[in-house]
Amino acid sequence: MSRPVSGVKILLVDDQPVIVEQLCEFLESKGYGCAPAYSTDEAIERYAADPAIGLVICDLHMPGRDGIELVRALKEVDGNQRKFEAIMVTGRAEKQDVIRALREGFADYYQKPMDLDELLEGVRRQEQVVLERQRSLSDLGGLNQRLHDLASSVDELYQDLERARGQGVHRRAGDVEEAESELPAVFEKLSPRQLEVARLVSKGKTNYQIACELGITENTVKLYVSQVLRLTHMHNRTQLALALTPSSSPVHQRLTTH
Repeated sequence: MSRPVSGVKILLVDDQPVIVEQLCEFLESKGYGCAPAYSTDEAIERYAADPAIGLVICDLHMPGRDGIELVRALKEVDGNQRKFEAIMVTGRAEKQDVIRALREGFADYYQKPMDLDELLEGVRRQEQVVLERQRSLSDLGGLNQRLHDLASSVDELYQDLERARGQGVHRRAGDVEEAESELPAVFEKLSPRQLEVARLVSKGKTNYQIACELGITENTVKLYVSQVLRLTHMHNRTQLALALTPSSSPVHQRLTTH
């Protein structure tokens, strides 16, 4: 059974073409897309041009920049916004070189000539790290969108409040008369729009119906209802409706009849 093609592409960098070609052929046979590069300058160009690259396998000792300097340069591409995992391969694994590489952020290293099966296991481990990071970023993006939607609803709520304070809320004469004669003291702390929403709740209207009547979103209605319950220290919509309904009203009697 063949391994599915991975969504993580590998940048292979070595100044010895035969090594690059061997690794490309091996990893592609295991389901990985590969981008070969034979110099550090070419590697930077390939990485910058291909956002699918999430893994870098590079030689340590190369003309010009060494592998550590290359990884440092790749981190600066796109203003450090892109992330990748790096694996070092080297024919001369001096202890200080390995320490420098690990400090720079290399996830692993292998001595040439490499055991390809061991390298494959290392690649698969780092592939999972990259995929997990991508999932986390996706989840974060969804959370940011929900926060944006909530912020928009809150902004709309405050805009409604400002309009109500500046222009007044127009009510039918009967509503005004009712407000003056029946409004409990606990509701005096509410803004005009909050009180309007509370009265519509007391009439048994759903959030959707209130949103349609007032020309606001259903999420904004939910925010108003939540604020009204908190400010009046009531626990639910039924308690709110009872507080705003005259005791002689048939509606009040229906709500209190079990």
